[in-house]
Amino acid sequence: MMRAYRWLLPHPYLTAILAIVWIMLQNKATAGMAVFGLILGIIIPRLTSIWWPDTPKFRILRMVPYTLLVVWDIVVANIQVAWIVLTVPNSKLKPAWIVVPLDLKYPEAISTLAGTITLTPGTVTADVSDQGNCLLVHVLHTHDPDAVRDDIKTRYESRLLRIFS
Repeated sequence: MMRAYRWLLPHPYLTAILAIVWIMLQNKATAGMAVFGLILGIIIPRLTSIWWPDTPKFRILRMVPYTLLVVWDIVVANIQVAWIVLTVPNSKLKPAWIVVPLDLKYPEAISTLAGTITLTPGTVTADVSDQGNCLLVHVLHTHDPDAVRDDIKTRYESRLLRIFS
């Protein structure tokens, strides 16, 4: 029974997320849209499961506080970037390229970290090394690039290590 379940739903969280996103995109929650969303949520992960050989264990309950932290950081960063844009002349800006070494091993975790950095205003993930062991991050304005690197590692990466373990 468990084998049939794993074959039908190789990524159950992805199935649920795809179904919910489908319903949200339709702007109406009808039974037909829910059924079609579930069908898409079953078919898409099933068709793409061959490219996901080593799916990490994912602790969904640990993702909730991480998501709240990221949303808070996005709000704060929006205010900080607006302040920088309004008060710091272009000649005084101190942009920086920062190399962030990674302890994360799973591509899903690295993608989540890169997405988190890019979603936060004032920073963008520009590249991932070929070996997947570091990120290249651009920062709009900083006086201490090492502090930004350390903040990314302690604030985001350490939590992602606990989520994707």
